[in-house]
Amino acid sequence: MFGKNAKVDLELNKAVERLIKEGGKERILPIVQAGEPVLRQRCAAYTGQLSKRTLAKLIDTMHVTMLEAPGVGLAGPQIGLGLALAVVEDHAGEGDENDPREAAEFPFHVIINPKYTPVGEQTRSFFEGCLSFDGYQAVRRRWLDIDAEWDDEDGNHHKERLHGWPARIFQHETDHLSGELYIDKAEIRSLTSNENLEDLWCEDPVPTEAARELGFEL
Repeated sequence: MFGKNAKVDLELNKAVERLIKEGGKERILPIVQAGEPVLRQRCAAYTGQLSKRTLAKLIDTMHVTMLEAPGVGLAGPQIGLGLALAVVEDHAGEGDENDPREAAEFPFHVIINPKYTPVGEQTRSFFEGCLSFDGYQAVRRRWLDIDAEWDDEDGNHHKERLHGWPARIFQHETDHLSGELYIDKAEIRSLTSNENLEDLWCEDPVPTEAARELGFEL
């Protein structure tokens, strides 16, 4: 949590302003890809190092970049910034009420210094992708339910129980901030190109057929 007494880091603030300018008028930044060290480093906690104006511009730029990608989450390291913050957003669509992945409305959030605690022992395994591992997806086991905590851009602290796909998004983005990529704990034999996922496994969301054909256990 941070507040009015937070101290702005002038050098970092300037560096972030330079980063934002790289997005140009479109406010779209390049997304760092796997292999870049920043994706493997634990982020510094956000304690108010940026001015309110710079933080607002950063959040807006990250949001636009995420939507353009397109994605449902984007963490600081994915734009080369080692600060513990991310943006998330996903929306339920027609037919999602019958989707075993349990997609649900997950409005736009800024999650600063997020953390989560598993609730119960239930997990689910589904194909998952990452904007920093572009072009591929793999099956990753995640907690079905979590207690999520984070600060928002105004320094307010939040606690919320998340279930299903929103819980998966929150886990994915929070893990980024500790230097973890989803592929680290994925079923590596399930790794597939986006094209093959669409052609072969799009009707297999659980994914039992992929497990049988590719030789991995759910």
